[in-house]
Amino acid sequence: MTFHPEANPSAAKDRVLIFDTTLRDGEQCPGATMTFEEKLEVAALLDEMGVDIIEAGFPIASNGDFEAVAEIARRTERATVAGLARAVAADIARAGEAVRFAKRPRIHTFVSTSPIHLAHQMRKSEDEVLEIIVATVTQARNLVEDVEWSAMDATRTPLDYLCRCVEAALRAGATTVNLPDTVGYATPDEYRAMFRSVRERVPGADSATFSVHCHDDLGLAVANSLAGIEGGARQVECTINGIGERAGNAALEEVVMAIRTRGDVLPYETGVDATMLTRASKAVTSATSFPVQYNKAIVGRNAFAHESGIHQDGMLKHAQTYEIMTPASVGVAKTSLVMGKHSGRAAFRSKLEELGYGLSDNQFQDAFERFKALADRKKHVYDEDIEALVDDNLATAHDRIRLVSLTVIAGTRGPQRATLRLDVDGRAATEEADGNGPVDAVFNAIKALVPHEAVLELYQVHAVTEGTDAQAEVSVRLSENGRSVTAKGADPDTLVASAKAYLGALNKLMVRRARGNGEALVVGERRIHSQDVG
Repeated sequence: MTFHPEANPSAAKDRVLIFDTTLRDGEQCPGATMTFEEKLEVAALLDEMGVDIIEAGFPIASNGDFEAVAEIARRTERATVAGLARAVAADIARAGEAVRFAKRPRIHTFVSTSPIHLAHQMRKSEDEVLEIIVATVTQARNLVEDVEWSAMDATRTPLDYLCRCVEAALRAGATTVNLPDTVGYATPDEYRAMFRSVRERVPGADSATFSVHCHDDLGLAVANSLAGIEGGARQVECTINGIGERAGNAALEEVVMAIRTRGDVLPYETGVDATMLTRASKAVTSATSFPVQYNKAIVGRNAFAHESGIHQDGMLKHAQTYEIMTPASVGVAKTSLVMGKHSGRAAFRSKLEELGYGLSDNQFQDAFERFKALADRKKHVYDEDIEALVDDNLATAHDRIRLVSLTVIAGTRGPQRATLRLDVDGRAATEEADGNGPVDAVFNAIKALVPHEAVLELYQVHAVTEGTDAQAEVSVRLSENGRSVTAKGADPDTLVASAKAYLGALNKLMVRRARGNGEALVVGERRIHSQDVG
C-alpha cells in the first residue's frame, strides 16, 4: 500500500467552518493584548487565508475593543465578523452596533449553564437562565440575522438541562449553537456523545449549525474538537498558535492540518489556505510577543526539523519516512536537518555538500570528529559553525596570509597611518596607507596588499577581561558573492587584534575561492619589492 501524505479521498466531504477567535479569546491570554493596528493586520490576514468567521473582539469591554471590531467589520471582505456579548441587553446592543457595517455580521452571545456556574457565578436558577436565553437571543436576532448562542461550561451541564437551553435558543432564533468545553474538562468520547445526544433530542436541531469550542487544560482541545465534528458539529472555534485563556484554545493550524492530512478517516474539508498557516503564526507571534514553543505541531520551529541520525538518514532516502505532510503545505520553505550531537555521518556529509564542500575521506572523517566534539559543547550547531569548523581547519593547515608586523600612527593631529607587513603565499609585502582613523588605516593597508571586493559587514570589539591591560577580542564579518565569513582576533593591542580578525576572514574567503574555482590569490605586484621576497 502506497502512503500518500495529506490524503484527499474522492468521496464527498462535509464542509467544516473555521471560526477564529484569536482576536477575542486569544487576546484574553494574559499578556497577549494587541494594539488597534495589530488587530487590523491579523484580521486582514485571517480574511485572506479563508477563515469563515472572525470573532473580532468583545465590543463592550472597552472603547478600543469596540473601535477595533467596528473597523474590522468595515474592512473584512470575505469572512463573517462576530462580536461577543454576554447575555446582557447592553452587551448585545453594543455588539450589534460594532458589527453593523460588516458584509456578514454576527452577534455571539453566551450564558453559563452548568450547576457550578449557576450557583457561584450567575446565582440564578435554571428557569431564570432559560428566560435570559430567550430574551437575549431574541434581542440579538432583531439586530442581525446571524446569531450564535453558547452554553458556557456545556460539558459540565446535565444533558437534560443542556437540551432545554439549546431548544430555547433555537426557538428564539439562534442560527449557530456552540457547546464549549470551557474548562478543558471533557474527553473526546464524552464530547462526541454530547453532540450526538443534543442533536438527536432537541427539536429543530437540524436547522442550526453546531459548533465546538475547546480549551486545552488537559491537552485535549484539538482531539475534542475533532470528536465534536464526528458528533455532528460543523464549526470549529479555534485560535492561531492555540493562544487563549489558561492553557489556550484548540490551535487552528492543528485542526486544519489534521482534517487535511487524515482525509481517510476525517472526511471533511475547510476553506483555509493551509500554505498561509506559518505566515499567520508568525504574525500573531509578532503582535502578541508570545513565542511559539519549538516543538509546537505544524508551526513550531522544530515541526519539520530532524536531528536524530536515524531520522536524518531516513529523510535523505525518502521524506515520507518521517514526515506525514510536506513543509510547503503549511508555508515552510523546506525540511531542516538540524546538525547536533545526535546527527550521523549521512546527514553531516549531506550538509557539507549543501554548503559546497567536497572533502576526501580523511578530511571528512577529521571534520566529522571535530563536528561531534563541537556539538557536545554547543547546543545549536548552525551552518556558519560548520563552515567555520571546516574552513578553519583548511585555512590553518596553510594560511595564505599572515601578519608579520604592524605600526600605526594615530592621534588628534592626523592623518592616521598604518604600516603593514604581511606574508602572502610565502612572499613578504609591505604597504603604508592612510585612513579615517587607525582601524580604517589598517584595513586600507590590507586591502592594498590583498585586493578584494569583500564588504565589511561587522566590526565589533570587546574586552576579554577587565582593566586597562585587558586583551581585546575583535570580530570581523566579510561578505563576498552573497556568502559571509566571520573571524576573530585577540591581542592586548586592539589594532593588532583588528588586523588578525580581518586577515582571518580573508583567509576563509581564500579557502572558499580555491574550493569554488581555483582562483589564485592576487597580491599587488607593485608593492612587493625584491628585498621583501623571502
